[in-house]
Amino acid sequence: MANVRAREFYKALAFLLGKYVKVITVNGKSFLGFLKGYHPDSLSVCLDDAKDNEGNVLPRVVLSGKIVAEIVLSEKPFDLKGLAQELEKMFPLGEVKFYEDPGLITVLGRVKVTSQGVEGTGPTADRIRQAFERFVEMSKKEET
Repeated sequence: MANVRAREFYKALAFLLGKYVKVITVNGKSFLGFLKGYHPDSLSVCLDDAKDNEGNVLPRVVLSGKIVAEIVLSEKPFDLKGLAQELEKMFPLGEVKFYEDPGLITVLGRVKVTSQGVEGTGPTADRIRQAFERFVEMSKKEET
């Protein structure tokens, strides 16, 4: 059971890679930046384009896992399930499959969609790419 929990923990931490996070240290200092990497044994973290709570801009900062108290996602996660629902309107005959754990949508079994974009070529992929871009734009408007 402990291995399963550890695996889930590392999966959740890996989800934060490349995302904008806030790291709070045990002494109360905080850093905002993009999580570039982490060391799985020490839980030390590396942030790019970071800013500390005093306003200092740091191109890269590495924080020892011994001082990291919290890591908080500071951006709204991409709504892949919402995108899948939009794609189902375009392809209503069960041609859209949503896989939550790996963060993947497949359309017609050959076009892959993730929060990063659309993989595939041809007219169908182009149509899905346009829907993806519209969905991203609408999501940005809702945030403001």
